[in-house]
Amino acid sequence: MNAHGTTEARTGQAIPRASISVLPFVDFRRLVINEAAAGQAILALFGHLGAGPDLVDLHVVLADRDRSRLRIARTTLEADRFESLTPDCARVHLFEREIAEQYGLRPEGHPWLKPVRFHGSYRSGHDAWGRDPRVPIVAGVADFFRVEGDEIHEVAVGPVHAGVIEPGHFRFQCHGEHVFHLEISLGYQHRGIERLLVGGPDKRTSHLMEAVSGDASVGHSMAYCEVVEGLTGCQPPIRALVLRGVALELERLANHTGDLGALAADVGFLPTASYCGRIRGEFLNLTALLCGGRFGRGLVRPGGVRLDLEPSGLDEFRGRLEKAIREVTTAVDLLWSSTSVQARFEGTGVVPFEVAGELGLVGPAARACGLDCDARRDFPSGIFRFAQSPVSSWHTGDVFARAYIRRLEIERSGEFILDQLQSLPDGPITVPAGLLRPDHLAVSLVEGWRGEICHVALTDSTGQFSRYKIVDPSFHNWMGLAMALRDEPISDFPLCNKSFNLSYCGHDL
Repeated sequence: MNAHGTTEARTGQAIPRASISVLPFVDFRRLVINEAAAGQAILALFGHLGAGPDLVDLHVVLADRDRSRLRIARTTLEADRFESLTPDCARVHLFEREIAEQYGLRPEGHPWLKPVRFHGSYRSGHDAWGRDPRVPIVAGVADFFRVEGDEIHEVAVGPVHAGVIEPGHFRFQCHGEHVFHLEISLGYQHRGIERLLVGGPDKRTSHLMEAVSGDASVGHSMAYCEVVEGLTGCQPPIRALVLRGVALELERLANHTGDLGALAADVGFLPTASYCGRIRGEFLNLTALLCGGRFGRGLVRPGGVRLDLEPSGLDEFRGRLEKAIREVTTAVDLLWSSTSVQARFEGTGVVPFEVAGELGLVGPAARACGLDCDARRDFPSGIFRFAQSPVSSWHTGDVFARAYIRRLEIERSGEFILDQLQSLPDGPITVPAGLLRPDHLAVSLVEGWRGEICHVALTDSTGQFSRYKIVDPSFHNWMGLAMALRDEPISDFPLCNKSFNLSYCGHDL
């Protein structure tokens, strides 16, 4: 235990559960609030069934970016109520709602206590809303925030959307076209992935990880593999680390390119929209050339990677990548030379620096507000321990900033991949992973294309997962979208929504 009352670890490092600091709740609460106020990120706050039938352990994982260290603490709750942290630390508001839903622990004083995913409780006979915990909450039965006044009206969108959009409900409180508040309600898919992971790992575990958020399959697979490798003491070969890094950056390239094309389409700028739609396919095809699948599934596994990039295909890979980067650069730069596009991007959907910090935004959405955060630099793992890309940031916090960050990251991810392929080391691509250490905990952080992906695994006395916590970057960022719509015309919602492009399924675990 250090002076702060926490236990320190590196990303991907396994530590004995018995070594984790156990604090009285009042000290635990004070720790989280004070560390958040001092600028420390809250990566995860979650419950786990304790040693007794009526005991629940709360774990918190804090990020010390200056020292590249994770700080972990826990407290044990015997009652079904605890004093909410949210009034003093806004960034935990969703974590506390999740704990209430999953463990029946009611955070007293939470300003808007509602279910997150409309699941039943993990604990038999416990529910924070006084319901029968055996019956899942029906999505939409909880109250929505209401603004009262003359000519105030509500606009409800979803949860069923046109096309292939996943289910999510958006409720706007408006006066005419002016939005006072946007409430976002998710959790319509009831996938229960975290529960399915308990008792693993097994043959289906890797496939579940790739399905956490399908457009971030590589990122979540890497986070899972780094947790397992920490728990087994496995060290993947350097060639495998390079290939993982290449796949992760290809995932970033494909999604950023697609997002920029979609943003162009939202403002009716068809040249960039048309080109980016095609060029996104080129990056997906390069992923298929690397591993046989356009979304990177089946590539990353504990101990390394399953497939190799053959020397005969290396020149073709580099040539196609260089061509795609040139083309996307030309297509995207058309946006910045169009005054009509900039008139729609600049000053639209602003999230101020202070608000972004208070909410704990991550990834491009955070960097667009001027927050200096990137897990590849702050908590390097894998190939990023040996090679880095410059962190891309902007300061205006608007749609323009969120678009321009993507443009910068496309350039830098392309350069990173080409540099790695220029000196791709020889050697094996995988080693046996072995068995997980019993009664240990490991945390991994991977900078996915949306931001920090955090996985936390706790093993039991037999070396199986007793709790597996996943925090997709969208979990941190959905409230950022709500704040971006404050005092905006409702017609700006599609543009703001696309500028964040958050994951519905990554939230619905």
